[in-house]
Amino acid sequence: MSTSWKTRTKLVHEGSRRSQYGEVSEAIFLTQGFVYDSAEAAEARFIEAGDDEFIYARYGNPTVAMFEDRMAAIEGTEDAFATASGMAAVSGALTSMLKAGDHVVSARALFGSCLYVLEEVLTRYGVEVTFVDGTDLDAWRAAVRDDTKVVFLETIANPTLEVIDLRAVSEIAHAKGAKVLVDNVFATPVFSNAVEQGADVVIYSATKHIDGQGRTLGGVILGSKDYIRKTVEPYMKHTGGSMSPFTAWVLLKGLETLDLRVRAQAATALALSQALAEHPKLLRAIYPGHPGHAQHALTMSEMGSGGTMIALDVAGGKEAAFRFLNALEIVKISNNLGDAKSIATHPATTTHQRLSDEQRTVLGITPGLIRLSVGIEDGDDLVADVLGALGHA
Repeated sequence: MSTSWKTRTKLVHEGSRRSQYGEVSEAIFLTQGFVYDSAEAAEARFIEAGDDEFIYARYGNPTVAMFEDRMAAIEGTEDAFATASGMAAVSGALTSMLKAGDHVVSARALFGSCLYVLEEVLTRYGVEVTFVDGTDLDAWRAAVRDDTKVVFLETIANPTLEVIDLRAVSEIAHAKGAKVLVDNVFATPVFSNAVEQGADVVIYSATKHIDGQGRTLGGVILGSKDYIRKTVEPYMKHTGGSMSPFTAWVLLKGLETLDLRVRAQAATALALSQALAEHPKLLRAIYPGHPGHAQHALTMSEMGSGGTMIALDVAGGKEAAFRFLNALEIVKISNNLGDAKSIATHPATTTHQRLSDEQRTVLGITPGLIRLSVGIEDGDDLVADVLGALGHA
């Protein structure tokens, strides 16, 4: 494969492994195990498997390897490990490299399940976690210590769409010898420059934009070959969070259209944010690509686009937000995002309902907040749908 290929070409061709039949579409190697020519060959492979040799589906599979290689090529990392879900990627990336007594500094604004892993799981096993306002660089400087092992953040926060200065946070972390792990779902692989901006490990929920059509769960951890194969792989293959071959095939098909879908979604999201900017039924319309966003300049510098997500804070709280949701016709109520279909979510009662009222207030998750994932429908139709629903709020 050519290193000079642009992203859209890599999304279609990178990592392909063709069988003796010369198939056009990637083959699904739907097998959990592999046959060896001899007992000696089996012994040798368990001692050290070659680059294109496989042992067991929990350890690796040709179809899964195609997905991993393609993701590493477009993200600009040395290697990748595919996981059963996005949260398997988050928990696996963190847990595989941490032990009791280690210190983690994390942005406070995170997806609810990410907060659970940091607040409940890691601390249960003796990891110390410090939370900071991710947009406050002085807070990062004060929190990151000489013994900090990991810094964790979402490049764009879920669901309030705050954007973190990844380059600056990476410099702060690296000065103390800490690794930078980023959940990059909202940025998408299309707009991401996370590695160039200092991230050591990049995590995606492939369930979102990579699949993009609501079909399957998946995740991927990207980083150096040493980290992926010596830290992540041993942990994941023994704890069982690996991706299935069929899921990898579905995601390979999703990658082929990822650039086209995400750019179309982002263009519609920008148009929708402009239509909603001064709407009287909204306390806030939040879109990182809109000039009114607090980190707009940073967003354009880091991503070159505002992405596919909008947050709307409906005046009148939960009751008004529910009236708005129930009046939508094209936009569907669900808790997924990054889909071809536009999806609206009420975080306070779904994805972040586990949090206390005080925690949600700190994070800016108000009773009227709606997270809107913009799909690939006609932009004019979406604007009309959202404006019409706001008339009922």
